Order: sequence, then structure tokens, then C-alpha cells
Amino acid sequence: MIAVGQKLPNATLYELFDEESEGCSLGPNAFEVEKLAAGKKIVLFALPGAFTPTCSAKHVPGYVEHYDAIKAKGVDEIWCVSVNDPFVMGAWGRDQKAGKKIRMLGDGSAEFTKKLGFGLDLTARGFGVRSDRYAMIIEDGIVKSLDREAPGKFEVSDAASILKKL
Repeated sequence: MIAVGQKLPNATLYELFDEESEGCSLGPNAFEVEKLAAGKKIVLFALPGAFTPTCSAKHVPGYVEHYDAIKAKGVDEIWCVSVNDPFVMGAWGRDQKAGKKIRMLGDGSAEFTKKLGFGLDLTARGFGVRSDRYAMIIEDGIVKSLDREAPGKFEVSDAASILKKL
């Protein structure tokens, strides 16, 4: 399991773009975590799934609401990672009005999640492998802060808690 002071494992995450931009085509684009995190201060939060109750009602909305305050603390990007495909993450980002505030990154095969040690096996409930709920502060690919929720809880990975740590 990843810990404070360690480098993020390299994996591929996917982001859906509704508009073409420099270096990014329309549709899903693949990004290597190592390159994506290089030289940046990032707040990453992860959750079990798009369009799920706590994730949609509290987790993402909190980061949208506190975006300006988080950016004011020197954060370059905010990432939301979930074990969903980029199409689902893109639709969820539109639904949540995340816009360009939060990078909605899909980890559809749970590659990144498993490498971190945060896989949550919900196969018996029909959900497959998902991610634990957690939040990190990352600087140049190194984990500076890590808060992992206890099962069924939402107390330490919310935007207000991360803002206090920044």
C-alpha cells in the first residue's frame, strides 16, 4: 500500500474531452500518471464510483465548491479518480458541473487503484473491483498527505479536510 513519502506508481488513466485542444483529441485520451504529475502540486481524491450517492451528493460537489480556495493554496490540479471508464467519468463530470475545475480520470481496469493498494472488491455485491475512498496531496509525483476513509465513512477525504492540510 502506498504511503506518505512514496512516489505514485505509474499507470494509465483516461480522460474524456468534449473539445479538441492542444495535444488532446476529441474523446478518451490516455495519460501516464508519472508524466501527468511531474512538476505539479495535485489534490487527488478517489471514490468507489460515478453516480453513486455519497460520491455525487457530497464528494465531488465539495471539491467543486472549494475549488478557488484549494487553487489559492498553490494547487495546480484537482483529480477525481474512479474505477469507471472515461465516458462515464465525462458524463458524471458534466452532471456534477466539474467543468475544467476537476480532472475526471477513469481507471476502468483498476490498474492505478490496485498499484496503490486501494482496491475494494465488491464482486459479491455485483460491483466488481472498485476503489477505496481516499484523498492525497501530491507534489511532483510524491505523496505528501494521504487520508483513507474507513469502510462506509466520509470524514477525512472531503474537500474541507484537504483544504485544512494545504
